[in-house]
Amino acid sequence: MTQNHAFPRTRLRRSRATSWTRALVRENVLTPSDLIWPLFIAEGHGIEDPVAALPGVSRWSVDLIVERAKEARELGIQCVALFPNTPPEKRSDDGAEALNIDNLMCRATKAIKDAMGDDIGVLTDVALDPYTAHGQDGLLDANGYVDNDRTLDMLTKQALNQANAGADIIAPSDMMDGRVGAIRDTLELANHHVVQIMAYSAKYASAFYGPFRDAVGSGDTLKGDKKSYQMDPANSDEAIREIAMDIAEGADSVMVKPGLAYLDIIYRAKAEFNVPVFAYQVSGEYALVEAGAAAGVGDRDALMMEKLIAFKRAGCSGILTYFAADAARLLRDGDTA
Repeated sequence: MTQNHAFPRTRLRRSRATSWTRALVRENVLTPSDLIWPLFIAEGHGIEDPVAALPGVSRWSVDLIVERAKEARELGIQCVALFPNTPPEKRSDDGAEALNIDNLMCRATKAIKDAMGDDIGVLTDVALDPYTAHGQDGLLDANGYVDNDRTLDMLTKQALNQANAGADIIAPSDMMDGRVGAIRDTLELANHHVVQIMAYSAKYASAFYGPFRDAVGSGDTLKGDKKSYQMDPANSDEAIREIAMDIAEGADSVMVKPGLAYLDIIYRAKAEFNVPVFAYQVSGEYALVEAGAAAGVGDRDALMMEKLIAFKRAGCSGILTYFAADAARLLRDGDTA
């Protein structure tokens, strides 16, 4: 029998008439616990170094990163994501600083966990671009091509270094083949059984990463591009295959990056695999909202919240966003109806 979906034309309008009824029938809800706050780490003490390309975003020294983590928890944000701005003198072709037990990432992780324990989660990025002199995510061969298998050895050691420092979630963003399985095996052998892996499974070779590369100091050092290992923006089926491989290798959750330009990938990933799917609202997406609001395109808070709810509507369990603290404040104060 064919269902009749004809409604009296006023019925839907009645459900939108007031703020309370809009809230009552809302299909998707954004909460502070859906947000992960990316934080950039700088050397020094008492340092707040604004990132010019990201209005409102700074690099913080380790002591102030701890304060940001406390702020996040007070706002109801459950996890922070850490990214180091490694000084140029500590970068090398082999990315050896990634294995230093006292590097910026490990010091910040330890400091947060010492101060807060399990009150907040710490997600750490696994890739070599913050540590290499050439700005690539992996080790280069004699022809300047990223060597997948040599890089895997470094990535597993980097992941173990971060887990030993107290990381709760290891997030490999390098896009090397087989890295999730290799990292999972390494963590299990080291008795890090509860450390999660959030795989950057569908990471595209995007034009939206520029401000991030400036924030971590790899923008000026990057030689060439990353199209040989990051995904072609024209492909969607390939993303599903990448996600399937990472799940099979032991990923606890998967990520689509960037977010807004790839909502179709988020939707497909959730529909086809029914695992936790996260989106990274990347630096370029953030910067465009800030620039648009400054130019009078629309209200900043409204633009911010509309984009964030789009990720939830597409199927995200959570969102990595530089708007996390601002969005959490709005949600706490009830200014989003």
